[in-house]
Amino acid sequence: MLQIKRMPVGQIGTNCYLLEDTDAKLCAVIDPGDQPEDIDREIRKAGLTLTMILITHGHFDHTSAVRPLLEQYPDVPVYIHEKDAVDTERGELLFRKVGPENQRYYKEGDILPLGGLTLRVLETPGHSEGSVCLLVEGQGV
Repeated sequence: MLQIKRMPVGQIGTNCYLLEDTDAKLCAVIDPGDQPEDIDREIRKAGLTLTMILITHGHFDHTSAVRPLLEQYPDVPVYIHEKDAVDTERGELLFRKVGPENQRYYKEGDILPLGGLTLRVLETPGHSEGSVCLLVEGQGV
């Protein structure tokens, strides 16, 4: 069954989401902008297994907790649209790529499984070139 927990994080209260398949005890973190300890605590408190980190766009307020979370969950893939990930710091507000063992890219029409749920990627450029929305489908939705 689908459950979504919203966690406002950081100084500007960016919405971070914990997307859960409660039956499978699996979750994905969407837009971990800050407060990695709080995000980790929610995952552990619910007894979930984190399977992926999903970024809707690469601005710092949606990505700042990615690296600290990878210290706790080193095998978890990080998905972002390729247009919002950069190789080096260029003074831009885009996400600096993580290592190849974690870095993944998604694009229009890609499907990601999360237990009995699926997430379909919709490209929605505007706020940034690589902005995406995630459509959740499956049982309990």
